[in-house]
Amino acid sequence: MKVLVVGGGGREHTLVWKLAQSPKVRELYCAPGNGGISKLATCVSIKATDIDGIVNYSKENKIDLVVVAPDDPLAAGMVDKLDEAGIRAFGPVKAAAVIEGSKAFSKDLMKKYNIPTAGYSVFENSSEALSYIDSCGAPIVVKADGLALGKGVIIAGTVDEAKAAVKSMMNDKLFGNAGSKVVIEEYIEGPEVSILAFTDGKTIVPMVSSQDHKRVFDNDRGPNTGGMGTFSPSPLYDEKLADYCMKEIFIPTIEAMNNEGRKFKGVLYFGLMLTKDGPKVLEYNARFGDPETQVVIPRLKTDLLEIFEAIIDERLADINIQWDDNAAVCVVAASGGYPGKYSTGLEIDGLDAAQANGDTIIFHAGTSFKDGRFYTAGGRVLGITAVEKTMDKAIDKAYAGIGKISFEGMHYRKDIGRK
Repeated sequence: MKVLVVGGGGREHTLVWKLAQSPKVRELYCAPGNGGISKLATCVSIKATDIDGIVNYSKENKIDLVVVAPDDPLAAGMVDKLDEAGIRAFGPVKAAAVIEGSKAFSKDLMKKYNIPTAGYSVFENSSEALSYIDSCGAPIVVKADGLALGKGVIIAGTVDEAKAAVKSMMNDKLFGNAGSKVVIEEYIEGPEVSILAFTDGKTIVPMVSSQDHKRVFDNDRGPNTGGMGTFSPSPLYDEKLADYCMKEIFIPTIEAMNNEGRKFKGVLYFGLMLTKDGPKVLEYNARFGDPETQVVIPRLKTDLLEIFEAIIDERLADINIQWDDNAAVCVVAASGGYPGKYSTGLEIDGLDAAQANGDTIIFHAGTSFKDGRFYTAGGRVLGITAVEKTMDKAIDKAYAGIGKISFEGMHYRKDIGRK
């Protein structure tokens, strides 16, 4: 088969890496891809959001399957357009991807179907939002309704911080149209767990658990990022908790989407907070998480292409999905200044040394490759993943790997998996 993966980050590198192991895959392509991906697939210079470009390329090159990985093209309806063109595509259609594309939609869905989540209100008028904050006090959470590159959530410790967040989103358009509507949520506390799940709209199969680290600095300090590292499995997510989530959150979500006429086929991400009152849904994503994919997929024993095809054909119940019992840790190497302004085009050293033992996998998130050298091309540059029998060994191996890599301004957290 000829397979095209849409996207160009660490998640996509992981998916390409896994798909390359399938005996069914004859040719791999990625649009736009990155430096690391170019070693496994033919990179195509088409933006991930260029729906017409992806459709036309797939037609002209007789692509058998397109895997749409990022949130923006899913929310914009890329899968719908591929379907209309007669091209098999993996990922939810636009009507289903709204579960991530609109936080107001997802919160209303959870409220309607009694899926546990934090209390909230939705505002399209900033004055009303500011008055509501005055009436509630702080701490409180302000969320941009639309997609904001994983940065549209502000946990405000004071009323002034919350009001500033509303003004930046609604009045100053910090996230463009994504912040024209905001969700203001009660502040809830507890550790977070990420559960990715395969679903064909009838059957749902959760993947192994993971936990990620969003804040840029150690001990969860500094601004939120797209993710500075992650580990799998979560020691908090035991069998009893998994059973509860399946019955009270996962299955009810799939049924709710079906009831709304929005059958979800693809990967559904459940961001959970384990509160004193039980697990609650913080957010849904309509695709693989990043960097959670970098620790979950290396533990997958089953052919990923077979799973994708089963989901498209709505026969997921026929697939026996298997996982190994190892632990996995991914530490992200980021550009200096990230998640704020940062430089690109900086030469990366030490990649060969970091993966010389063969057990360390380097997933490229923001790199380019030119004249035999890799250069930085994004905020999150690399994800160094190690898989070992125990979490401690995986942590040690991941940090041994990242310790051999360098580029100007590089920074990373030192506590991934250790808290």
